Amino acid sequence: MGQFDRVTQRADVMGGKACIRGMRVTVGMIVGQIAAGHGIDDVLTDYPYLEREDVLQALRYACAIPL
Repeated sequence: MGQFDRVTQRADVMGGKACIRGMRVTVGMIVGQIAAGHGIDDVLTDYPYLEREDVLQALRYACAIPL
C-alpha cells in the first residue's frame, strides 16, 4: 500500500474505513461526490483542508481495491 501514502485506515477513525491522512474524510465520501457529478474543484471547495492529490489518490485507491 506504499503507493497510497495519503490513505490511512485506523480502527479508531471512522470505524476503520479508508480515510485521507487520518482525517474523518473517507475515500467513499470522495468517490461518492465524484460519482454524483461533482468535480475535483467542487470537492476541494467542500473540504478545503484536502489537497488535489488527496482526491486523486482516493480515486486511484478506489480503483485498486478488489470488489
